[in-house]
Amino acid sequence: MTQHHIGIIMNGVTGRMGTNQHLIRSIVAIRNQGGVKLANGDTLMPDPILVGRQEQKLQQLARANGIERWSTDVAACLADAHNRIYFDSQVTSLRPDGIRKAIAAGKHIYCEKPTAGTLAESLELARLAREAGVKNGVVQDKLFLPGLLKLKRLVDSGFFGKILSVRMEFGYWVFEGDLQPGQRPSWNYRKEDGGGIISDMFAHWRYVLDHLFGEVRSVSCLGATHIDRRWDEQGAAYACTADDAAYATFELEGGIVVQANSSWAVRVGRDDLLTIQVDGTEGSAVAGLRGCKTQHRSNTSKSVWNPDIPNPVAFEQEWMTVPDNGVFDNAFKIQWEAFLKHVHDDSPFPWDLLEGAKGTQLSELALRSWSERRWIDVPALSI
Repeated sequence: MTQHHIGIIMNGVTGRMGTNQHLIRSIVAIRNQGGVKLANGDTLMPDPILVGRQEQKLQQLARANGIERWSTDVAACLADAHNRIYFDSQVTSLRPDGIRKAIAAGKHIYCEKPTAGTLAESLELARLAREAGVKNGVVQDKLFLPGLLKLKRLVDSGFFGKILSVRMEFGYWVFEGDLQPGQRPSWNYRKEDGGGIISDMFAHWRYVLDHLFGEVRSVSCLGATHIDRRWDEQGAAYACTADDAAYATFELEGGIVVQANSSWAVRVGRDDLLTIQVDGTEGSAVAGLRGCKTQHRSNTSKSVWNPDIPNPVAFEQEWMTVPDNGVFDNAFKIQWEAFLKHVHDDSPFPWDLLEGAKGTQLSELALRSWSERRWIDVPALSI
């Protein structure tokens, strides 16, 4: 059995998401388990080099996680033939330039979303990658969450019959920063820095809806900036210029109607930070990040509207829990392993830069819908 080493340039991993999900819970976890097992019995071992602008931060992060390589010289990393993959989790405004340079250097591309701030730029990156013949992928982590995997199992089994509607509730209260530090970086709330919940979360909703229920055909969206003043990481007050909430309706192929609320200014009064309810002719389900519960048409109680008496039905107790039937790994790690195998032996990997561009497209059209206060059709994309 052979162990194959593959060099990965990891640009932007000093940020919260890059450190926790991509470095520690994905690449370091893969290394600790002995690499990615291949079909022929060989293993593929990731060899990361951490890249960023702050030398001390990189050095500390590398030392804490047993990583030998780090650098502040992106060009030198791109020039090293050992590094076959370029990964980018920088802020969105810096990502396109990094990806262009990596494509020009012949590196395979894996990156966070949104892939760019505009649809035109996202499509350009997809086209450049295709013309260069480099493999490419975009993080679409929510597809690999246990709750959504269980939901996909129900869809594939025909449990719902004809799916009628989907309701999504996402969000939590992000502290303003005065009494308690905010849980998200301050740039998220400044439009001029690429912030906004629509550009952030609608890239997620696009791939979730497309891959679970059907392609998005049209969108109607109302955005809002509910909290207009926050305090940054240094304790300085600043004006919020980006949307922190969005209330959207999507129409999918087959006539499925989706209502999706996204907010960083809502207190959680549900089972999870994200809940997705699917209603169909044969049954319904409610999924969170990890759990999923169902109610079949044969087990649906008779509801009668009578506000004059206490509700006699314990509705929540009538739902059945979908069993795990397996062990679920970290969602980011699962997709990392799939991309590494895609690069090494051409295993299937459908979540490419064009798929990422679809997320940018939906965000752009949702912002336009808000501005023009009307429904917007979502055209098919190609490069």
